[in-house]
Amino acid sequence: MPAKVLIIDDEPGVLASIKDVLDDEGHDTFGASSAVEGQELFSRERPDVVFLDIWLPDRDGLEVLRSLLEEDTAATVVMISGHGTVSTAVKAIKLGAFDYLEKPISYAQLVDSLESALEHRRKSRRSRRTNGVAERPEVESQLKPPPELPLCKRGRKHQRTLRRSTVIYGLGLHSGTRTGMVMQPLPPGSGLHFLTLPSEKVIAAHVSEVADTDYATTLSREGEQIKTVEHLLSALHAYGITNLLIKVHGEIPVLDGSAVEFCKVIEEAGVEGQRTPRTELVVDRVYEVGEGEKRLTLEPYDGFRISYQLNYPAPIGEQFFDFELDGPETYKRDIAPARTFGFMRDLKMMNELGLGSGGRLDNFILVGEDNVINTELRFPDEFVRHKILDIIGDLYMIGFPIRGKVTARYTGHRDNIAILRHIRDLAVDG
Repeated sequence: MPAKVLIIDDEPGVLASIKDVLDDEGHDTFGASSAVEGQELFSRERPDVVFLDIWLPDRDGLEVLRSLLEEDTAATVVMISGHGTVSTAVKAIKLGAFDYLEKPISYAQLVDSLESALEHRRKSRRSRRTNGVAERPEVESQLKPPPELPLCKRGRKHQRTLRRSTVIYGLGLHSGTRTGMVMQPLPPGSGLHFLTLPSEKVIAAHVSEVADTDYATTLSREGEQIKTVEHLLSALHAYGITNLLIKVHGEIPVLDGSAVEFCKVIEEAGVEGQRTPRTELVVDRVYEVGEGEKRLTLEPYDGFRISYQLNYPAPIGEQFFDFELDGPETYKRDIAPARTFGFMRDLKMMNELGLGSGGRLDNFILVGEDNVINTELRFPDEFVRHKILDIIGDLYMIGFPIRGKVTARYTGHRDNIAILRHIRDLAVDG
């Protein structure tokens, strides 16, 4: 079905190019080069979707966004900018924009964004007609708690969620596209869940939904995927967040390649105790996966502790770090700032696999033959600390905080998920 689309942009070339693309797709488009003209057209035409420039000669685009949403709370607005920042994107999404695109906008980005916006608009209308609350019944029915195992016991701490919803916007490390997410509080006993946008499929943050562990951890359900979940889950694990809905476009933003920005966002939103004892998975014996020198073991321990040893060729060499997750402060200081890393020798293969498209000089550590190419290290042993960051995130996908000790040697995402499956299978089989 053709849609009515309003484009508000003061650059004639940009306005014309967006209009040409959407006209070719069969949509009814009309444009305005100023805020005043755009708001007049919006009031008269009531478009299905608005593409709105952040920078306009007569009024700030965010102010225009507020006005459009005040006039029609159901307005579906995609912000566009050639000079935007992550903070601007976050402000726009928090105000109610559906999406945010950076110029230059490709043909595929424009068409995909419009289709997603139209789908969102259709579902929002159905929601208002049938429910009138924040979540629809078809979504709420999928928010089931993680399955408990015989090793699960009531812990000494309470369940937690965020005090209020919050938004994060950034770049996907492997997709290379702009991606945003909303984190929304859930009641006790809900668990951690992802909601794919715009399809609105619920995917539990659980080992049973893990589909891929090459270079990052990917969850999948009914053809929908959420990529690179481990850094966010690592931060949620550290802050003891047990109930949360994460609405996301395909891939979790990589931000600076570490978990430190997630920590900041969690603290800004606030952590709320829920007065319901949390469930913990208490390790009862030694579990082990791996072969040769590559090993990952999990054994009984009254706490959650990780010892990791890695050994790469120079300039990384052999590194060892031992860390006990006893709260968010030590995590934020010792682990969260450690960034993901990649090697020059792997870039060609990653490109052939369609991975690493979002890798930029400010969101990962690039390692050459003799030195780190693009940045100064935050810790001399930043590489091994990031491995621990990944383990904390991956192991949270058993569904509960773990009480036990991890000893890892030369392992990665695949091994982290393998030991969870090993525990689950042995616990179920008895």
